[in-house]
Amino acid sequence: MAEQGPEREAAHDGERRFGEYVVVRRHGHVAELALDRPKAMNAVSTDMARSVAAACEALAADRDARVVVVTSTHERAFCVGADLKERNSFTDADLLRQRPVARAAYTGVLELPMPTVAAVHGFALGGGFELALSCDLIVADRTAVVGLPEVSVGVIPGGGGTQLLPRRVGAARAAELIFSARRLDAAEARELGLVDELVAEGRDREEALALAARIAGNSPVGLRAAKRALRLGHGLDLRAGLEVEDAAWRSVAFSGDRAEGVAAFNEKRRPDWPGE
Repeated sequence: MAEQGPEREAAHDGERRFGEYVVVRRHGHVAELALDRPKAMNAVSTDMARSVAAACEALAADRDARVVVVTSTHERAFCVGADLKERNSFTDADLLRQRPVARAAYTGVLELPMPTVAAVHGFALGGGFELALSCDLIVADRTAVVGLPEVSVGVIPGGGGTQLLPRRVGAARAAELIFSARRLDAAEARELGLVDELVAEGRDREEALALAARIAGNSPVGLRAAKRALRLGHGLDLRAGLEVEDAAWRSVAFSGDRAEGVAAFNEKRRPDWPGE
């Protein structure tokens, strides 16, 4: 039976399903994007890629979502990467047709306008680790095993890995990890900066959601502008980067959130962000 496409959406009890393998849950102002293809350890098939992209498109347009957490419903894996069983049946023409579909899934996560957190346990390999790298922060538990092994099967990281990994760990370290195709356990991944926070086994989702809730308490306008400045300014010379920052500052300086934040501070109360 063919997998359901992202057009088969259902909303109930705070959940919205995109196709068969992606579900978005709401926790107040935090949205959880759960990868839900457990029989394949969340291997990214064509249909699953379409669903990830569709979920990200919906989240990007959701002004009530202040933070997104990417999680997995599989007990032993975040995501094992591309569905190589599906790929094995592809002709060259099939692979070319699938490429923009797969790309849209990774860029969908990468281009979400709000802060994003990946909650990683078990295997996060190849495209699975690239989904995590597409997030702003990565929380991993002690079972995590990460890596970009694509050259071992005759390809290269194609979901952003060659660009995102060196931005985390530097060019030489990224080259060593990509060229060797080796896997790293959670402790080494944390030591080298491939993940940002290491937590007890089984606690990655809870800790990532807790971190997201803390972030979501801040101004949604400020959060999006800060992310924009961080992303657009990265790699620029200092003068150009400061211009990016100034443009982001101007976008928030006269906002309702700025007025509410200053008022709440002076009145010694929690802000009620208008989000505009």
